[in-house]
Amino acid sequence: MRAILNDIVPRLQPFEYALHYDTQFINQKWVLINGIDEAKAVYLFKPNNVLLISEDNQVTKTRWSFINSNFISITTADGMILIKAYYKDKDMLVLNQKESEDYAFFINSSAYETTIDTKEDVQQYFKDKYLKKATQLITEHQFYYIQRFKEYGPYTLKELLKKVKNKAVNAYCLVRDVNESDYTHKLRIIDLMHELN
Repeated sequence: MRAILNDIVPRLQPFEYALHYDTQFINQKWVLINGIDEAKAVYLFKPNNVLLISEDNQVTKTRWSFINSNFISITTADGMILIKAYYKDKDMLVLNQKESEDYAFFINSSAYETTIDTKEDVQQYFKDKYLKKATQLITEHQFYYIQRFKEYGPYTLKELLKKVKNKAVNAYCLVRDVNESDYTHKLRIIDLMHELN
């Protein structure tokens, strides 16, 4: 899992108040996934600058506030710390303490149907998330197909599936990605269909 998290850091988007505050930040249940195998912690940023941290059925109430566009401060037992906020997609919040290489990764459990209580739950979350993303990419991507020695396309996978369903195209026809020049990968429409299941 550490490799997945390290891979996320270079692709983070800075927190933007106008874009993220109402819909992706405030009143969302953020599960801290760093160290979830030891204890589950849930952060809830309230609109009145109250931060509720729930860990092992104990709730700690503290304060938070915006400093500027993507910096927030959080009051801890050790004093106030300055944190830079980032997003990865709509459901991952990443906090980084100023002048530190340590990142805290959170999953928005309010937007996820299954509970996230263990490391295995986090791994399943990433599997579900990236399978869904891959499926969307494949479905929207375009392909050429060859039938009876003639090339047709490009078509999205959705369009190809419709043609197969209507028996206008054989599911065993070879396809090539729009970015490829030939059919050397010997990929068929039916192979793409299997990737969606």
